[in-house]
Amino acid sequence: MSSLAPVLALAAPLCLAGAAVLAGTEPGRRPALALKAGTLGTVAALAAAVLAATFLLLGGFDLGPIVPFTVPVHLDALSAVMLVLVTFLGTIIVGFSRNYLDGDERQGLFIAWLCLTLAAVALLVIAGNLFILVGAWIATSLALHRLLTFYRGRRLAMAAAGKKFITARAGDVCLITAAILLYLAFGSADMGVILDTAERIGAGEAGGLVTWAGFLIAFAAILKSAQFPTHGWLLEVMETPTPVSALLHAGVVNAGGFLVLRFADVMVLAAGTLPLLAIVGAATAVIGSAVMLRQSSVKVALAWSTIAQMGFMLLQCGLGAFSLAALHIVAHSLYKAHAFLASGSAVDLARSEHPVRTGASPSVRIFLPVLVAALAAGYGVAAVAGLDLRADAGELALGAILVMALSILFSRQLTVGSSAALFARLTLLAGAVSAAYLVLHTVAFWVMGSALPPAPEQGPVALLIQALIVFSFMTLTIAQVCGYLGTGSRSPRGFAVHLANGFYANAWFDRIVGSYRLTGSGQR
Repeated sequence: MSSLAPVLALAAPLCLAGAAVLAGTEPGRRPALALKAGTLGTVAALAAAVLAATFLLLGGFDLGPIVPFTVPVHLDALSAVMLVLVTFLGTIIVGFSRNYLDGDERQGLFIAWLCLTLAAVALLVIAGNLFILVGAWIATSLALHRLLTFYRGRRLAMAAAGKKFITARAGDVCLITAAILLYLAFGSADMGVILDTAERIGAGEAGGLVTWAGFLIAFAAILKSAQFPTHGWLLEVMETPTPVSALLHAGVVNAGGFLVLRFADVMVLAAGTLPLLAIVGAATAVIGSAVMLRQSSVKVALAWSTIAQMGFMLLQCGLGAFSLAALHIVAHSLYKAHAFLASGSAVDLARSEHPVRTGASPSVRIFLPVLVAALAAGYGVAAVAGLDLRADAGELALGAILVMALSILFSRQLTVGSSAALFARLTLLAGAVSAAYLVLHTVAFWVMGSALPPAPEQGPVALLIQALIVFSFMTLTIAQVCGYLGTGSRSPRGFAVHLANGFYANAWFDRIVGSYRLTGSGQR
């Protein structure tokens, strides 16, 4: 028996793939057919995704007499939201590409590869079979590689694509092995069977195959999400066309986080995988945020921002805040797509976000009372909402990190003009932001909670890890307030140089993979 929702969901990648085929028949300059195919294909895919999500919400309609077979689609709240997101971004990016590459001698070919990449991502998020998911994962990387190497005369871009090719293939090996182990452990390749079975069994009943599969999925996500120290390729692919940067930073790089969310029931069973994700994600978020502040190039700063945001997303997964991680994917994708597509005005935007003059940076004397007041306001809102320090430790830790970031902004305002009334207003604002954080968390849980497991019970080790993570972000925040970060920082010159270069992790990674000896095809 088949319902209308999965059939419509499958129509989305098929529309995109059809657009890619039509665009490929007219690869030259100003291709009328390719441009029409790209526009109609993305719009049709978006319409199919929205209808699929709508029918899923309504319960679907039986199409058994019309489609007497099972559609290989796993459509739940998570995959429906991700499918709508992918097709929406695809519509915007393909539309932007019409003018961006106008007059390019291979514009039609670019549209074809762009639509094919989007089709692979769309298939990835709705795959109902374990090996279809693996195939879509690999196809996404290979199609993106053709976009990254679109201009073969750019030597640095080709080298960066080669490094990304090696990293992606390592992730493919991890995911393929994990898929085989899951098939052996659960006796089925059907995503619904695997996830339902994993949801029913307890952590103590999961065998070693599931644990190894969980770790391999975690490693695949870490490699896909450009986590430290395998992040260098994401910094070096800036010579690709802007639509590719938008697609990569707003879409494809989120595949690692989606993979963890898709297999969240398995990850909960695999002891040690969530703490691993939390530690790697937190370290990447802290390092990426600190290095980002030392960059003078807007595009490089945006790349470090993506690395840090991906780390924060994996941190959310590691703390068991799966609904928040899914919400983070949506918010970051929309923000980063806009940031890259509007990169021509990125400098003006950056200046408008930091109106306080450099000489008015907050002092520790002002910052500490603001931080204490903001944390107290946030904890008060959490207490009213009924959050428990042990049961909801992950959400509280993430909320504390959010409040620390807000405290810097509030301190800047108090530095410009300090008064008791302003201090009170900022404290109330911190409470309002904390309340909004909890409301968004509640909405995300309401929308996608049925597709994601609840946060696992926090043991002493997990609580200790969370405390260390909060302390790390606290240290980063105080260092920024004290002026030890940023382009005009008071930090020792040697440390500032090391920080600006990301502690040379990328250089060491270059030595390991030998990326600068790679050709554009990704082969030695």
